[in-house]
Amino acid sequence: MMLVEETNVPLAALPVEEFKAHLRLGSGFAGAGVQDAVLVSFLRAAIAAIEARTGKALILRPFTYTVERWRETAAQRLPVAPVTAVSSVTITDAAGTAEVVDPGDYRLRPDAQAPQLRATGSCLPVIPAGGSAAVAFSAGYAPDWAGLPADLGQAVMLLAAHYYEYRDETALGQGCMPFGVTTLIERYRMMRAGFVAGGLG
Repeated sequence: MMLVEETNVPLAALPVEEFKAHLRLGSGFAGAGVQDAVLVSFLRAAIAAIEARTGKALILRPFTYTVERWRETAAQRLPVAPVTAVSSVTITDAAGTAEVVDPGDYRLRPDAQAPQLRATGSCLPVIPAGGSAAVAFSAGYAPDWAGLPADLGQAVMLLAAHYYEYRDETALGQGCMPFGVTTLIERYRMMRAGFVAGGLG
């Protein structure tokens, strides 16, 4: 199974000016464009870290989840929440021939923690031996920063500021996350197993 993030978080959705204010940076200084690029990189890193830790997509964007077999005959849990829509399900056989499933054969069961693709009948379409099923869907709390839950937005700001403050510190561990950040995201976390992510981790 594999999760692929089809597009990055759009640049327009990143709170660059808000992050500058959070860091209390001035404006109009020389090299502002270079500084913006650095701030964007820390915001993206913070978003990716929080998404990986929580299993939640913050900004709305498309994903594709590919499996070789359904975990249940009538339902398949999706590895990211919240899912807003399933755009397509495609079955591919061992020879590489793909067939798009009739949208009437499945439905989305929304859930804040574990959304599911569910059959409208008794079972989901059969995945042939050696084949796969690709579920294309959109997930995220909001299309822009203003629509995010306030605690998640604050967690991103705190973590990005932490990265910024310690940007020259090479001894920081890969899993380093300040206590204030972990406290803010704790209620969004859930135990996940068996997912290989191309974007969320």
